Amino acid sequence: MSGAVYPSLVGKRVLVTGGGSGIGAALVEAFAAQQAHVAFIDVDQDAGEATAAKFAPGRFHPCDLRDLDALAATIAKISTELGGIDILINNAARDDRHTIEEVTPAYWDERMATNLRHLFFSAQAVVPGMKAAGGGVIINFGSISWHLGLPDLVLYQTAKAAIEGLTRSLARDLGRDNIRVTTIVPGNIQTPRQERWYTPEGEAEIVAAQCLDGRIQPSDVASLALFLASDDARMCTGHDYFVDAGWR
Repeated sequence: MSGAVYPSLVGKRVLVTGGGSGIGAALVEAFAAQQAHVAFIDVDQDAGEATAAKFAPGRFHPCDLRDLDALAATIAKISTELGGIDILINNAARDDRHTIEEVTPAYWDERMATNLRHLFFSAQAVVPGMKAAGGGVIINFGSISWHLGLPDLVLYQTAKAAIEGLTRSLARDLGRDNIRVTTIVPGNIQTPRQERWYTPEGEAEIVAAQCLDGRIQPSDVASLALFLASDDARMCTGHDYFVDAGWR
């Protein structure tokens, strides 16, 4: 493998939400390469099975994270299979575009369920086991979008802003139990989904707004997650860590 090797991740039990494609699949691949025991959740059956076949055979669990009963049951099943969960990566989200005029109360609730609510309840589900084990790591995923104020993403950006507050709160309440909680804030990552939204001209504008040339890859985000999950980051908690090439 290329990149850093973290001995403290060997044998760790890792749960990734939204692990079937994009950044999530890169996270599954990266933790598996560190000899961690990786399980992941995704609503996309085909993508999940394809990623599992490559990096985590038998460890894919289809689940719609908006269904909190199904989420709790799935996490309990994964915890039983792995013998516990040491590291939770709250990655799952969906950045659908919308106008202010289109938003209804029902759509608001659905977007919060998709992009915010499950992060808290996933954390709530793994915390007792982490406490019993003497510690753990929770990594939430935010977004550069609300820091920039991008158009047509009001609800997504509202949820992503709230995630940074969630991280601060959980880090404070769980720190004495040796549970670290951080947020990764990705910039515009070159994934098939993101390429749906941008023309080549739009991508060139993004790169021009970055401090660094080049498009950020899912593996760049995974590299940061590995560090934050490892013992090398033992004193990192309660804060946001950007991997955005300096996009301003």
